[in-house]
Amino acid sequence: MNEAADPGAPAPPGRVPLPQLARLFLRLGAIAFGGPAAHIAMMRDEVVDRRRWLTDREFLDLVAATNLIPGPNSTEMAIHLGYRHRGMAGLLVAGASFIFPAALIVGAIAWAYARYGEAPQVGWLMYGIGPVVIAIVAQALVKLGRSAVRGVALGVIGASVLALSILGVNELALLAAGAIAGLALAAGPRAAAAAIAGLATLAAGTSRLLAQAAAETATSELPFTLTRLTLFFAKVGSVLFGSGYVLLAFLRADLVERWGWLTDQQLIDAITVGQVTPGPVFTTATFIGYLLGGWAGAALATVAIFAPGFVFVAISQPLIPKLRASRWLSGLLDGVVAASLGLMGAVAWALARTAVVDLPTAVIATSTTGLLLWKQPNSTWLILAGAAAGGLLRGS
Repeated sequence: MNEAADPGAPAPPGRVPLPQLARLFLRLGAIAFGGPAAHIAMMRDEVVDRRRWLTDREFLDLVAATNLIPGPNSTEMAIHLGYRHRGMAGLLVAGASFIFPAALIVGAIAWAYARYGEAPQVGWLMYGIGPVVIAIVAQALVKLGRSAVRGVALGVIGASVLALSILGVNELALLAAGAIAGLALAAGPRAAAAAIAGLATLAAGTSRLLAQAAAETATSELPFTLTRLTLFFAKVGSVLFGSGYVLLAFLRADLVERWGWLTDQQLIDAITVGQVTPGPVFTTATFIGYLLGGWAGAALATVAIFAPGFVFVAISQPLIPKLRASRWLSGLLDGVVAASLGLMGAVAWALARTAVVDLPTAVIATSTTGLLLWKQPNSTWLILAGAAAGGLLRGS
């Protein structure tokens, strides 16, 4: 755990050794509980505070970029960080390293599930880890907020997105609104109106494509093959925005209702395992792939759902400096950054309502938050301490 670089000697792009990238993201993939907001907070702690690979503003630009493309946000963040520091080799190493531990854990659970017929009971684990995750996200929000909110207007955008997201407004609509507001601040209402028209055209085209894809796959009892499984998860990874709940609805429409490959209970168990294990929630695909096609199905489903994210990052990251170079587009990016921070705050609020359920969890959350803001200990040790506390307080 002592691989952090000297704070006085930041590692510029292209100079981070691939083995160091692999070690960092293998460790994060094995202990990053709590969903994308928590994963991104842990990445920020490692690459901004500990290693000084990026500034908070550079990190926030990458966060905004992950929100603009489909796929799993935290995995794409790992891919972005690898690409920024070692190009295509770093992209592959960081992304694969973050995915591999989670996929291996989920695959092992899927094997046990198929053999014994039930998902493992890990409530005690999340009882202790959940409040620690809230603290990690809270620390990241405080520090990222200092960099992102450069003026009252951006603060209003972030706060508005936070409130509207808590009230249930669609996250894509909020990101689009943040982009338009940022553009309007930078370039005036005329440019904002043009952006609205462009976004509306893009949304309409995307809706038509999704409707066409749904119509083409509206077949009952489609026979299972590994090829169909692979193509299905590649499609999911290419078009899915949103949370694990959106993933659940997307998977249920085809795998349960149209094709009859899974039961509702199997699908719920798959989503649950993806959420309570460390690493990306999209490893739900690993679980489903194993249930349907054994280890070959698990491997193909995992590669298929994550592969589009690698492509999207490779295409989108070179565009970020160009966005920043344009006054108008830089304003748009500022709006997306502020909106992304608001969405992260809304997720933290939802997680807190689930994780902080009694006095012991409230004590864990508040004390850990204070410790992080005061001393900034390594979040890995805090996650392990939370797991130990959960075992002592709730373990059987």
